[in-house]
Amino acid sequence: MPTLPIPVFVGLLLAFACLRLFADQRRLSILGLLLALCAAQSFIIALAQHYTVPGMRWVQPVSAALVPPVAWLAYVVTALRPAARGDLLHGLVPLAAVAALLVAPAFLDVLLPAAFVGYGIAILMQALRGADAQPQALLAHDNLPARIWLVIGAALVASALSDVLIVLAQVTGRAEARGWIITVFSVGNLLLIGLFALSPYLRTEQPEVKEPDEETPEPDTELWERLQAFMARERPYLDPNLTLAQLARKLRVSPKALSTTINRSTGENVSRFVNAERIRHAQSRLLHGETVTEAMLASGFNTKSNFNREFLRIAGASPSDWMEASSTIAEVNTSPFLASAVDRNPAAELSSNEEGNAIRAPDLAARRQRPTNSTEN
Repeated sequence: MPTLPIPVFVGLLLAFACLRLFADQRRLSILGLLLALCAAQSFIIALAQHYTVPGMRWVQPVSAALVPPVAWLAYVVTALRPAARGDLLHGLVPLAAVAALLVAPAFLDVLLPAAFVGYGIAILMQALRGADAQPQALLAHDNLPARIWLVIGAALVASALSDVLIVLAQVTGRAEARGWIITVFSVGNLLLIGLFALSPYLRTEQPEVKEPDEETPEPDTELWERLQAFMARERPYLDPNLTLAQLARKLRVSPKALSTTINRSTGENVSRFVNAERIRHAQSRLLHGETVTEAMLASGFNTKSNFNREFLRIAGASPSDWMEASSTIAEVNTSPFLASAVDRNPAAELSSNEEGNAIRAPDLAARRQRPTNSTEN
């Protein structure tokens, strides 16, 4: 009677998800490649361990050696920078697995766990640096992409434990546990990596071609003033696909210089700084009679969950509660940095009715008791 082992079920699930992703994007992205690789590896494990197909035990370690470097490259391209020629060096890992398989198969017991642990720790260390250390990630998602990559990095490290546990099982005379160890650690972590790679919070578009950064960084005050004027004039935060890398390119500075300036000037990371301006813009739209969905889409957000989370963080209330509390207010104050930009550039033609401060729910009652001043800080 034919059976359907867990690795086959996981492989089918990941293959279907990969096909859906390909149909949506009309191309095979680096995340799609990672998903396809996890699906293929799950099938190979089933063929080698469950069905004992001849030759599959030779293919399994080589295909496994592809997973960690592809996961790292997926992180690099979606979070850090466009792909570069130097990334081809990561192909040495599967080539080393082929060489070990032909010359010294016992070395695979060291090579594969080291690859999974090494790349997993590299992803963990980079992701722990937070949103500002991921210039290719969408700013609307704040720190969520970094948290997703933390899970993927941890899954890579956990996958390496399967080899250690298999050796322990053989030493202790529990060879029958080998199948469960492979299923739980190898296949389970492949499923985890593949499903998290599908997250909508990971950037999957092709990154823009990188332009040269400004070699000499400007003092914080000069860059901060230039950023304020640019935000007031161009309103780049209305683009839902805005990234730190894109914003830095528009200002012709490095992402690190820009994130440092914003952090020192506001005490927030770039994502929260940009999302605060989006919420101010959304509040102005709401007060002009737009629905929550209309204001959300017009303010640079493309998911309701992100919008509601940032609105609550900045305004202290949900959009509906904030609208109910502010129903008697006709307009909101002008954003401090926008007001200063208008003073420096009257031609900007920005009005307090178009852009405003983010009013927090606890402040609304107090504001009703005094006249509104459009230039108040």
